[in-house]
Amino acid sequence: MNQPLKVALVSPYDFASPGGVTSHIQNLCANLEQRGVFTRVFAPVSTSSHNLIPNLIPMGTPVPVPTGGSVARISLSVWLADRLRKSIETENFDIVHVHEPFAGALTLGVLSKRLRNNPGIVATFHSFEGSGLYQIVPNKLLQKYFQRLDRRIAVSSSAKSYVSKYLPADYDIIPNGIDTGEISTTTPYQNLLDDKINILFVGRLEKRKGLKYLLTSFCDLKWKFPNIRLIVVGAGKMDVESQRILGERNPGDVFIAGSVTHEEKLRYFKTADIFCTPATGQESFGIVLLEAMAASLPIVASRIDGYRSVLDEKEGFFTNVKDPHDISEKLSRLITDKNMRIQMGENGREKSKLFSWSIVTDKILDHYLSLTSILNADHFRPVD
Repeated sequence: MNQPLKVALVSPYDFASPGGVTSHIQNLCANLEQRGVFTRVFAPVSTSSHNLIPNLIPMGTPVPVPTGGSVARISLSVWLADRLRKSIETENFDIVHVHEPFAGALTLGVLSKRLRNNPGIVATFHSFEGSGLYQIVPNKLLQKYFQRLDRRIAVSSSAKSYVSKYLPADYDIIPNGIDTGEISTTTPYQNLLDDKINILFVGRLEKRKGLKYLLTSFCDLKWKFPNIRLIVVGAGKMDVESQRILGERNPGDVFIAGSVTHEEKLRYFKTADIFCTPATGQESFGIVLLEAMAASLPIVASRIDGYRSVLDEKEGFFTNVKDPHDISEKLSRLITDKNMRIQMGENGREKSKLFSWSIVTDKILDHYLSLTSILNADHFRPVD
C-alpha cells in the first residue's frame, strides 16, 4: 500500500490570533487532510485553549512586533530552530511548506540548514510591503536561505512584484482561497434587518485599513440618506482620529461589533447590503473581498494593487485612496440603485467560485506531487 503524502506547514505567526496567513494555513491543512494527505502545522501559539486545530504542533510563544502599519505576533526565539528541524526530520515529511519564510525566527530556522531527510521545500509569499526584513538583512544572507527553496508561490501579482524586487526568481501565483459554500447556510442578524441599508466594514482597527475615511464619508451621507447604517467588524482599538469623527459628528446608526468569530463574521456579511473596504495600502490580496463576493455583496474598495488583483468593476467600484468624497460618490450610486447592487452581487458570487478552496488546494497539491516526483529521482541531493 502506498504511504500518504506527508506535509509540514510552517507559519511564523501566532496561530491563536486571527489573521489572513493563519486562516490560509488552517484551510489548506483541512483541505489537504480531506484528500488523504498527512498534515501537521508548526506555529508559535499564545494560548492553549483558543482557535487551535488537532494537528497543530505549538512552537514557542510569540511576541508582538510592529511591522508595515500593523503588529505581527511572531516568535523571535532562535533556539526553536533545532527543535523544529528535529520534529520535521523525525516525522520524515515529504514536503515542508513554509509561509512567509522571512517573517520570523521559526520560518527562517527551517531554511538555516538543509534538512537531513531532504524534503521538498515550498514557500508561499503573502505580503505586500508588509515586512522590512528585506531591507535590513544583507542580501547575501537572504539568498543563502532563499536558494534552499524548491518552489516559490505568491498569492497575488502584487505579492510577487514586491518579493521579486529583493529576490528575483520564478514565482507561481496561487491565490488565497475561500469556502464559497459556507455563506449559503449562514443566517443574518435579524435585529439588523429592517428598512435600513447596511454598509459593512470588516478589518482590524488599524490606520492602514482606512476606517476614518469611511466614517467621514458615512457622516456626510447620513444627511442625504437617513436610512443607512454602518456596521464595523474587527479587532483592536479604534484610532484617535476615527473616535474624534464619531464624537464630533455623532451620525447615529454606527454599530461597532468589535472582535468576532469567523462564524459571526459570516453572519455580518449575510446581514449587509454593501461592503466597503477603504484600506490605504499593504494589502497583498484582499480575502475580505472574496468573502463579500461569496455573500453576493457589491463592493466599494480602494484602488490599491492587492485589491485590483481580485476586483473589477463588474463586482463593485474602486475609489481613490484616502478620499472620503470619492467613497461617498460610489456608495451613493449603490445606495440609490438596488438593481445595481443585486447585479454586482451576483457577478461577485460567480467570480468567487474561481477561488474556492477545492480549486486552490488542487493547484498547491500539484506543486507538491510534481516536486516529490523530481526529488525521488534525484539520488544525490546535497546535504549541508
